[in-house]
Amino acid sequence: MFNLNNILRENIKNLTPYSSARDEFQGEASVYLDANENAFGSPLEDQYNRYPDPLQYNVKKRLSEIKGLPVRNIFLGNGSDEAIDILFRSFCNPGVDNVILVPPTYGMYEVSANINDIQTKKVSLTEEFQLNLEGIAEAIDQNTKLIFICSPNNPTGNSINRDNVETLLNNFDGIVVVDEAYINFSRQKTFIQELTEYSNLVVLQTLSKAWGLAGLRVGMAFASEEIIEVMNKVKPPYNINESSQQLALKALANVEQVNGWIKETLLQRDKLVLALKAFDFVLDIYPSDANFILVKTTDPKGIYNFLVQKGIIVRDRSKIDLCEGSLRITVGTPAENETLIDTLKNFK
Repeated sequence: MFNLNNILRENIKNLTPYSSARDEFQGEASVYLDANENAFGSPLEDQYNRYPDPLQYNVKKRLSEIKGLPVRNIFLGNGSDEAIDILFRSFCNPGVDNVILVPPTYGMYEVSANINDIQTKKVSLTEEFQLNLEGIAEAIDQNTKLIFICSPNNPTGNSINRDNVETLLNNFDGIVVVDEAYINFSRQKTFIQELTEYSNLVVLQTLSKAWGLAGLRVGMAFASEEIIEVMNKVKPPYNINESSQQLALKALANVEQVNGWIKETLLQRDKLVLALKAFDFVLDIYPSDANFILVKTTDPKGIYNFLVQKGIIVRDRSKIDLCEGSLRITVGTPAENETLIDTLKNFK
């Protein structure tokens, strides 16, 4: 049975978090002389001389309304990458513990593990890009703290079988991290709804994809109150800057616009798949629940280099296991997709 204290690092259990000036009082004030800020303002149109809210309450409040869960279950990070790094630093002892990855998958899990000196155990997905539950069960040992699952998966685009994820949640004594960066494009429902059922579940999402805010670097983690408290204790005090908070809050008021973009993206994805299937160098296009497609080709490197010369950038994933011969192509605007197709007509 999952017990947070059993996997929490001892130094984190005993950690006294940094107490910022803004943490030490409640409510509003008219004179702030506590944080050694520049009292005269900023040399900009907007005033950024004050430190931002360290816990981003207003953004979380709006997210709680959209996601349907309490503020206390939300963590905001400098992109999802910060949340990933904090999970390693909170629950994995360097040089001792390990995590399980299921490639092909998002590469930052392994990079972050390596930075934190955490062993990675890799259990490849099946030929259908689904979890190998038997292989995962065999890989788990007493020092396995985290299992990372990307769904919809990057770079394959498919959603991971929900029942298989729940099997892990029910049988693993560590934390199962479900990365839903592309969930807005998926037919599968989010695992956020399962947080009340599983105390060992962490769901990652982002404002970088469907919400179009990649430049602001705002990632989200949803988990039990106990896990969120740990993450808030470990994070830097002012990890989300004031401009990102204000712009994110403004963007979160435009749900209908974003939903419209999602529908258009899915429509364009279908059109792009249909157009690409007409080329004889396209061998297969894998089903996608994301805003990109994985395309198996006869000459991935040649196609990639040809497109680069024409000023079109896609992602060559042909060297990744199970993705041999494949290019990952993001769904663009109608004009961008048309340019891609017209350009490929000249590839020989």
